[in-house]
Amino acid sequence: MYKTLLFLFLFLFVETSPAQENILSPEAEISVLTIAPGASLNDAFGHNAFRVKDPLNNLDKTFDYGRFDFEAPNFYLNFARGKLNYSLGTSNYYDFLSFYVRQNRTVKEQVINLSYEEKQKLYDFLINNYKPENRGYLYDFFFDNCATKIKDVANISLNNTINFNTPKEYKEATFRTLIQNNLNRNSWGSLGIDICLGSVIDKNTTAEEHMFLPENIYKFFDNALIKNSEKQLVKESRVLYAQKEILKSNTFFTSPLFILGIIGVLILFITYQDSQKKKQSVWLDTFIFSITGIIGVLLLLLWFATDHKGTHQNYNLLWACALNIFIIQQLFRKKVSTWFIKYLKFLIILLCLLTLHWIIGIQVFAIGLIPLLIALLFRYLYLISYYNNG
Repeated sequence: MYKTLLFLFLFLFVETSPAQENILSPEAEISVLTIAPGASLNDAFGHNAFRVKDPLNNLDKTFDYGRFDFEAPNFYLNFARGKLNYSLGTSNYYDFLSFYVRQNRTVKEQVINLSYEEKQKLYDFLINNYKPENRGYLYDFFFDNCATKIKDVANISLNNTINFNTPKEYKEATFRTLIQNNLNRNSWGSLGIDICLGSVIDKNTTAEEHMFLPENIYKFFDNALIKNSEKQLVKESRVLYAQKEILKSNTFFTSPLFILGIIGVLILFITYQDSQKKKQSVWLDTFIFSITGIIGVLLLLLWFATDHKGTHQNYNLLWACALNIFIIQQLFRKKVSTWFIKYLKFLIILLCLLTLHWIIGIQVFAIGLIPLLIALLFRYLYLISYYNNG
């Protein structure tokens, strides 16, 4: 009899103790952490996390949806195809904070105005979401990332009763504008984004869609109300670490505008020399058609062969024409086909269409491309003249 009772006691203790560990005390607080952008491109948009603090249970940990595994099978292939899995991760709060302090990135905290039941519900959701079978999710830069997850989970705990009012400084903007506000427009990261992402990100976003950026989570949460009660969503805000000022080096001489400007000038200079000598530098045209063609093929793959939503309808294909790679052999012929001269005129029309798309706002292109696009225009015009007189 005693053995049976002892067995039942141990069984119940083992079964219930893990659940007891996840019960918050009335002193618990849940807050949202916002980390400022860092120095590298993958850190350029900041980060968000939940902090769960319960002094009575000696609990102080963070939950964030920004974890990914470089060692995962086919990581780079999945990244290129838009099938990259991110996951929920957890850390000791002080380890989490120290990591960003070492990177000299501002960390701000907003304590969420939740009832005890709502805190427990949010914490239970995070604990359940952290289970190995639940923690992974298919990452989407605009609609499902470390920032949008914070908004979604907070809404779950409050039964979708959060009213996200627009901040005072709110301005309508496109996804591209919101991205580029966090970047130096004359940087290689900015250039790559403007080349790879299509016109779908040049449409105005809704106010709530602004919250794909961590800093906008902070701004919108700061102005949010809880419906019916009209309570402020955030009951307290504080800065946990303020970034120390750092001197920024002059990177103009390694910037896209400078480097591509030099390439553009070289193309124009060689074109001028060719016109004076009435000849064609086949090596230069081979280089131009190869590079623009390869870039065009990659952009087509990003559009049609991946799950990336932001790479659709990319009019960079108007200068990076994928067909260029397939007709290079024409450049080595003593007399080119008549259709090739028409094709060169077609390339000029495409450049004119690109300019029109830019002017009327269908798609915004990288400023670093300007000298290269001008050089391509003059090179194509020269080749038409050369072949017509050849």
